[in-house]
Amino acid sequence: MRSVKFNRQEVVDQATSLFWEKGFHATSMRDIQAVTGLHPGSIYTSFGSKEALFKEALQNYSRLAKELLNQHVATNPSPIAALKSFIKDVVVEQGRTMPSEHCMLVKSIAELTEDNPILLAESRDLLANLGDLFALLLSKAQGQGEVSTERTPQRLARMLQMQIMGLRAFASTNQDDQQVLELIDDLFLALQY
Repeated sequence: MRSVKFNRQEVVDQATSLFWEKGFHATSMRDIQAVTGLHPGSIYTSFGSKEALFKEALQNYSRLAKELLNQHVATNPSPIAALKSFIKDVVVEQGRTMPSEHCMLVKSIAELTEDNPILLAESRDLLANLGDLFALLLSKAQGQGEVSTERTPQRLARMLQMQIMGLRAFASTNQDDQQVLELIDDLFLALQY
């Protein structure tokens, strides 16, 4: 039996972009084969199934989002500045060049049904993990007096995630980046009270 030689991370990156653009159900094995250059047998041998490859793509997407957030944390003087910079990046700066203007995790949760309970749970867990990172930053921001302490960091993080979903949807229907940036400014003003 021949061993399959390919860069696994490169294939996962390619699959992540494909699934992010088309969704789980609309992506066929033929699509995956075309994008990765792998034969179906190699895909199954290496990943086990389309579902397993999708799960790895979800984890890859989440890892990339966390890395991007950490880059903004490393280059900004405050937790709020880091969050605001991150949101501007994902919604405006990168938003129009990504495979989809919407978050892959949110798209997956909206698409998947109880027929795919493992993938649905994975999508929800990964989105919750990102929310936990937001809550940590918001807790630090509260400690530094940047954000009101009247609401818990977890509640603020949920609100922030909901607002990001809305901002991405608004940006996808409105080509005026200035309006989107103004809404981001408004969101962070609201966090102060």
